[in-house]
Amino acid sequence: MKITRIITGRIEENCYLVWQEKDLLIIDPGADATVIAEQIKKTEAQPLAILLTHTHYDHIGAVDQLRDLYQIPVYVHPLEQEWLENPILNLSGAQNITARPAEYEWELKEYTIGTIMFNVLATPGHSIGSVSFVFDDFVVSGDALFRGSIGRTDLYTGDLEQLLTSITTQLFTLPDELPVYPGHGDPTTIEREKQTNPFFQK
Repeated sequence: MKITRIITGRIEENCYLVWQEKDLLIIDPGADATVIAEQIKKTEAQPLAILLTHTHYDHIGAVDQLRDLYQIPVYVHPLEQEWLENPILNLSGAQNITARPAEYEWELKEYTIGTIMFNVLATPGHSIGSVSFVFDDFVVSGDALFRGSIGRTDLYTGDLEQLLTSITTQLFTLPDELPVYPGHGDPTTIEREKQTNPFFQK
C-alpha cells in the first residue's frame, strides 16, 4: 500500500492518494484538481473513488472536477451530506465552494474498494460527521488529530470534549507504531501523539 500527500489550496490542506497495484483512492481533494490529476498519472493506477473525512470547504474544492474527470463516486458521512452544496455549512461563504451530493454515505464498518481495504471510524468533534480511515499500514485522520495538536472545535458543530473522546477511544486504541496522516501538516504516529501531544498530557 502506498500513500502520497498533495498539499492543496491557500491554507495548505493535505489531499492523499492511496493506491495498491492498479487501484487508487483519492482522499479529501481540497483544491488544485490539475495538480492532483498529474500526481495520479504518475502512479499509473486507476482512481476508483473519492473519500471525504469531512466536508469543510478546504477538503472538497476539487471534488466535482475529479469525480467528472474519472467518472467515480464520492463517499461522505450522512450528517454532512448537505454541507457539500451549502457554502454556509461548509464554511466557504462568499467563496461559494460546493460539490454535488455524494453517491454513498459512510457506515462505520470495513470497506473494500477494488483491492484496497480500510475501516471507517467516527471521529467527530472538529465537525459532527468527521471520520478517519484505518488502512493496514497507516491511518488518515482528517482534521481530528494533527502532529502536536488537534482540530479546531470553535467552528459549526465543533465540540472539544467530543473530539478528545474521539481521539482517545478511536485513534489512541490503534497500534502505537501506526503512522498518522492528518488533514494539515506533517505525518506523525499514534505513539508520538500519545506521549507528546499537549492536549493529552496530564
